[in-house]
Amino acid sequence: MTTRLSTGALEATEFLDHETEQVRAFVADALPPGATTPTEQAVALYYAVRDTVRYEVYGADLTRQGLRASTVAAGRSGMCLHKSVLYAAGLRSLGIPARLVLTDVRNHLASEKLVSLLGGDVFHQHCLTSVRLEGQWVRATPVFNKNLCRLYRMAPLDFDGTADSVHHPFDLKGRRQMEFLRFHGEFDDLPYEAVLADLRAAHPGLFGAGDDRFTAGSLEHDAGRTAAA
Repeated sequence: MTTRLSTGALEATEFLDHETEQVRAFVADALPPGATTPTEQAVALYYAVRDTVRYEVYGADLTRQGLRASTVAAGRSGMCLHKSVLYAAGLRSLGIPARLVLTDVRNHLASEKLVSLLGGDVFHQHCLTSVRLEGQWVRATPVFNKNLCRLYRMAPLDFDGTADSVHHPFDLKGRRQMEFLRFHGEFDDLPYEAVLADLRAAHPGLFGAGDDRFTAGSLEHDAGRTAAA
């Protein structure tokens, strides 16, 4: 995969505010002393975002403030948009070019409640990252933490900095779990208005009454109900 490098892939932006104290502190805590090369740093940061920031769709704050990397670093919770924004911002703070990737995906193993709120098994504006390492762009998805993967019987996504890590094609029993349906593009910053408009149009049931926040609930609770069914 080859994507042309732009200076925007390193800049601090409204959402990828990597010059903030919160993002820099998160990155400093994430990196072990031995992580000195860009690839080692990118991998260490990937696992820190994946496993120390709780993944949760329910109650996700979709305000401009809520989607800034500094807010996610402080709150340690969010969905794919939040976690990918934080990862990209953290990479840029290390001088590693990074961009946001937006897609639509089909999730075959969503709970009944989430499928009902989504209006089907297709989720719009799934977010991951594109990272430039060792002269090439690779994609990484530091989204689904180990504990949630265990509850949903999925293998967690690993990333070694050399190959794409983009989706869970099958669960631990070999059943299809996720597939990509549409690629919206790569972006130097989150295209906030377009993302929110698409989410509201595609998934009105996920939003509270007039709020820029998804309805309350718990993916962990859903997982328990799914396992018992």
